Amino acid sequence: MLALAAAVSFGIALLFNLFDASLGEITESTLVVLGLLLVALHLGGVGAGRSFSTRSWGRRARR
Repeated sequence: MLALAAAVSFGIALLFNLFDASLGEITESTLVVLGLLLVALHLGGVGAGRSFSTRSWGRRARR
């Protein structure tokens, strides 16, 4: 989910760049930094719920 939000952020930043637009303090670079933060959180495992390793460990313990 965070990766999807990062992709949207990068897409909006691209549009800002193409049209030389900004929304007050929210500029193209702000959206790029937001996208990088979301990608870092995604790669760090934030918002992933239960991990696959936890589920597989639970199955092995039951055998």
